[in-house]
This record gives sequence, structure tokens and C-alpha cells, in this order.
Amino acid sequence: MHRKADDLRIDAVPVKHYGQWIMAAAATVLLAAFLLAMARNENLDYSVVASNLFAGSILKGLLVTFQLTAVSIVAGTIIGVLLAIAKLSHNKVLSGLASGYVWFFRGVPLLVLILIFGNFALLFETLGIGIPFTGIMFFEVETNAVMTTFVAAALALSIHEGAYMAEIVRGGILGIDEGQKEAAAALGMRSSIAMWRIVLPQALRMIIPPTGNQLILLLKSSSLVSVIAGGEIMTAINDIAAVNYRTVEMFFVASFWYLVIVSVLSIGQGFLERRAARGYTR
Repeated sequence: MHRKADDLRIDAVPVKHYGQWIMAAAATVLLAAFLLAMARNENLDYSVVASNLFAGSILKGLLVTFQLTAVSIVAGTIIGVLLAIAKLSHNKVLSGLASGYVWFFRGVPLLVLILIFGNFALLFETLGIGIPFTGIMFFEVETNAVMTTFVAAALALSIHEGAYMAEIVRGGILGIDEGQKEAAAALGMRSSIAMWRIVLPQALRMIIPPTGNQLILLLKSSSLVSVIAGGEIMTAINDIAAVNYRTVEMFFVASFWYLVIVSVLSIGQGFLERRAARGYTR
């Protein structure tokens, strides 16, 4: 005897998640209450925010922030790739030096690095090129003439970023199957060529997501450069706030621009991830 199909049908009843609805409602109410309190706050003058949003000094500081971030992420990535390769090499000296670099610059706070490079002239009055341990110099200039606030900030950010990028690149390289290297060796490729042509391109899809995260972190970390008056957006914000005494409003201006930049960078990261993942997605 066969039962009809309608008799076998299961009428599933969705589980009622009353707790989640209550939590969502409570969070929405709290957020609305906070936004309303900020909107009605008599201590905030939103006209100051609007009038300074596109001020010349702010836009100039924004440009310097872009430049610092771009220079530092490129230099940091190059340093990171070289360090990662050195750390994975069979040469114990290179591997040890690379490990020491990563250990040291991941341990030293970025703010300290910025202050050291910003006051580099206190350590060395002149910089030059010569023969070590002989005192023979071919070229020499005053440190202050070379180590401008922008150069000092870019060096500190790049060196610091290089230590973190080294671990990201190393993780990407280690994620590539050993068979890829063996296949390259079977084709007669030297290990260095196999690294640049086979391993690194494949590791790129694993490197891009954390690199995007590092880029956004670097962008926000560039605000620390304001301690040496690096000319980026936070320096401009502090300069204006010192005159109009509207510190919180000026912080709103900085937050607005950082959110805009992070949104643009996130879109770019998504594009790069999709491009690097071609051939791997199903």
C-alpha cells in the first residue's frame, strides 16, 4: 500500500527567535537615542564641521596623507617581500637578519619610530656615503637638509610596515603547494625565477586581503605623524582646532575624510581580490 505524496509532506514551522528580535530592537533604539543626542547637542557646532570640510589646509593635509600612505605601502611591501624571501632562504645569516628585523620593528611602537626619525639630527648631525670604519666620506650633507618631516614620516611608516608585510608575504608563500616549486624545478627553472614567476603570483590572492587590511591600518596610523607636524590631515586638524577651539568638530572632519578614503580603498581591494582570484573561484 502506497501513501500519497501529500501525506509525506512535512510542514516545517520556523523557529521563533524572539531574543534576537528583542536585541535588535534594543540596539536600534539605543543607536537612535545616541544619534538624536548628538544631533541636539548644544556643545557641538555643526556649522564649523561644514565650513572646514573642504578647507584648503584640510585638502592639502589630505593630499599629504595620500602621499605618505602610497609611498609607505609600496616601500613596505617591497621590504616585506625581500624580508620574507630572506627569512625562508637556507642562508642562516640572511634568515637570522630578516627574523631580527621583523622581531625588532614589530616590537618597537610606531610612535617611537616616528619620533626617532623626526629627531634624527640629534643622533647624526650629517649623513653621507663613504667607506665604513675608515672615516673616508665621498658625499656628506646636513641631516636636517635631508630628513624633512615628510621623509622622516615615510621612513618610519615604511620600515614599520615592512615588518608586518614580511609575515603576510611569508604566509602567502608557505600557502603554495610544494608541488608547484617541484614542477618549476622539473622545467629547469632556478629557484629565484620560480619564486618570482610561479610562487609569488599564486601567493598574491592570499596576500591581497591582509595587505588591504594593512593599507587601511597604515592610512589611519599616518595620523601619528602629527606629533612631528608631518603636514598630513591630523596636523591640519590640530592647527585649526588650536585657533577656533572646536576640537571635537574638527575630529568629525577628520573622521569624515578617513571614512571616505577607507570606503574607496575597500572598493579597490574588492576589485583586486576578484582579479587575483580568477581561475580559483568556482
